[in-house]
Amino acid sequence: MAFQKEPPFKHGQSAKTGVLYCNLGTPDEPTAPALRRYLAQFLGDSRVVEIPKAVWWLILHGIILRIRPAKSAAKYASIWTAEGSPLRVWTEKQAKGLQSALNDKGHHVAVKYAMTYGSPSIESQIDALKLEGATRILLIPAYPQYSGTTTAPVFDAVHRWSLKTRNLPEFRFVNHYHDDAGYISALAHRIQKNWDEHGRAEKLVMSFHGVPERTLQLGDPYHCECYKTGRLLAEKLGLTKDQYMVTFQSRFGKAKWLEPYTEPTLISLAQSGTQSVDVVCPGFTGDCLETLEEISMEGREAFLHAGGKSFNYIPCLNDDPVWVDALAGIALQHMQGWPTLHTEVENAKAANVEIRELALSLGAKD
Repeated sequence: MAFQKEPPFKHGQSAKTGVLYCNLGTPDEPTAPALRRYLAQFLGDSRVVEIPKAVWWLILHGIILRIRPAKSAAKYASIWTAEGSPLRVWTEKQAKGLQSALNDKGHHVAVKYAMTYGSPSIESQIDALKLEGATRILLIPAYPQYSGTTTAPVFDAVHRWSLKTRNLPEFRFVNHYHDDAGYISALAHRIQKNWDEHGRAEKLVMSFHGVPERTLQLGDPYHCECYKTGRLLAEKLGLTKDQYMVTFQSRFGKAKWLEPYTEPTLISLAQSGTQSVDVVCPGFTGDCLETLEEISMEGREAFLHAGGKSFNYIPCLNDDPVWVDALAGIALQHMQGWPTLHTEVENAKAANVEIRELALSLGAKD
């Protein structure tokens, strides 16, 4: 096996710590060709679609990638901003916020963001961190609830990168933080702030991204973690069981997915007399197509068309300082034992001078 070339090395150089904040991905632009490239990579992952590969390849390339890109491009165009894709914009801002928060807390850590599908790729960003001297890397998925369809592909990408790398960094992975006190508090703060500004609706709908129900039966904990997040968030907000509900959105294909489905639930609520709803998407840390178009646009239209009077979409955590601080707390929890404090880094630099001198005295060239 051929390994990729290692970055330049000097004896006594400082070992650094990196954090890679990983989101799902987004097309580079809202066009059919860009969507075709993105969807081919995303839907071509067997973690995402568990259908025999040969069969699925024919369906994907023979039907879906011929029809869906143009439709999806129109949806993306409806939420695209001057800065670009909302998912990439918020992911980058969260990573920059995390960098600042860790600096303010006295930690010397390099933070970057990456996408499982699209760019910047996880592999390229690990390369970038390693080039900067990172020998320890913490990977934090942007998904609070673990799923084999989202979190696991992050680990797969690291594994693929590792197969072609000789000198591996020390890796740590965050599997989930669905019940983290800081994350729950950030969600509650976001919702309460919205209520203070716009008033509170009759019902709070917590809409999570759906997955095939079959994954639950096969051992994926996603369903349970979504409901735990919902319960903890409701408790933090002081809600009774009849004041909120958990639903699942973004169903794809004909198979049964986790229920109840979000849009049919919104229609049912309106038809049964509920006049107003607040909708929040706790599983999405940043606003994206699934929240801005599917919920804020399509969900709103469905609820109002069915007889509802007031639909209020509560934005995701995005770069809310309370969330960024909670994210820093999650990072620090998982970096325990690594010398990341500025004082520790400076002490290591001093020790490295002696190490370098010793190495050179023993015949090292650099």
